[in-house]
Amino acid sequence: MGTFSLIVKFSNGMAGNIVSKIKFSPVDIEERKALVFNSGDTVKVWSKVLDEKGKSRLQAFEGIVLARKHGRENGATFTVRRVASGVGVERIFPLYSPMIDKIEITKKSRARRSKLYYVREKAVKDVRRKLRSNVSMADAEDAVEAPTPEGAGVPTENVGKE
Repeated sequence: MGTFSLIVKFSNGMAGNIVSKIKFSPVDIEERKALVFNSGDTVKVWSKVLDEKGKSRLQAFEGIVLARKHGRENGATFTVRRVASGVGVERIFPLYSPMIDKIEITKKSRARRSKLYYVREKAVKDVRRKLRSNVSMADAEDAVEAPTPEGAGVPTENVGKE
């Protein structure tokens, strides 16, 4: 974790160096700097969420990293996208946020771009294609299962009469 030494001036005019280290960040900065993930990788981000009763719990958000911004400096962020129930959901996480418990890299992949914003449109086109095929299949099923009028040449069985 990030630490620093504190020099204290006593009331008698003497200055002393406090040997004990004071923790100024709840995030292990060196651990987060050591994380190596890029655009195209699949990550699972465990973030702390506050419940209605004030209790905190961990919630996972797994998806593809679309972009990393500002490298490894203090304001570094990364964007994660996933498709939930047919809807694309994106979240922007600060790399050094204390609300992030851990970041797991589940799958490494090589992307030829540093920002994968084109995936947004690509995913929409794929969903539209699937919806079109489902609609055409549904229309075909309705046509097959359409009830035929009685006496239209369909033989009926006498059930229960032997």
